[in-house]
Amino acid sequence: MKKRKTYSEIMKSRDTKNFKAPRESVLDIYIQMIIDESLFKRRKELLETRVNEAIDSKNEGLFMEASAEYRKLFNKTS
Repeated sequence: MKKRKTYSEIMKSRDTKNFKAPRESVLDIYIQMIIDESLFKRRKELLETRVNEAIDSKNEGLFMEASAEYRKLFNKTS
């Protein structure tokens, strides 16, 4: 008959004393927020440029496509 391990034996064998859960520091979160904001602003600028170019060239297809992407960009953020 096999000897069953007790709970304390199982926990000791897992070496939980040296286990460190990964934690994001506040600085990491702040850096990610800055990167995300920069990417958002750049994408917004590019889409605004495309919309304006479509209006200037009277290209309805390009305008509809660019303005739809622009609306999607803001629907994701709200």
